[in-house]
Amino acid sequence: MKQVRVLNGVNLGRLGTREPELYGAVTHAQLAEHLIGTGAALGLAVEVRQTDAEAELVAWLHEAADAGAAVVLNAGAWSHYSLAIADAAREVGQLVEVHITNIFAREEFRHHSVMSGVASGVIVGLGLAGYDYALAHLAAQN
Repeated sequence: MKQVRVLNGVNLGRLGTREPELYGAVTHAQLAEHLIGTGAALGLAVEVRQTDAEAELVAWLHEAADAGAAVVLNAGAWSHYSLAIADAAREVGQLVEVHITNIFAREEFRHHSVMSGVASGVIVGLGLAGYDYALAHLAAQN
């Protein structure tokens, strides 16, 4: 079974309470449960993690690369400036970047992601369904 790590960065543990008008009412725990089930239905072994520690996210990306696991990455605000995370993400064989909101319709500093250049695909502004689309894409890959 193909291994997929869904790695969520800074502030995403606040889903359900942080700006629900942008991010909705689903909590991170509910999202994780949903994605594990969706992954299983697609033939994927999905593990979901969230951290507010940049170094921890870097370590998880190294771990995924060493394990040959695909990654769905939502680095949160780090997407816009963390070269350390982008460099670690570069080592992952299959990586899909996800943004819950449309970063191009938000503040100008959010319009650029340093992760996008290392990702095999980017899903922006489709809400939590973006994660489902990322898993479906990875399931369809060899």
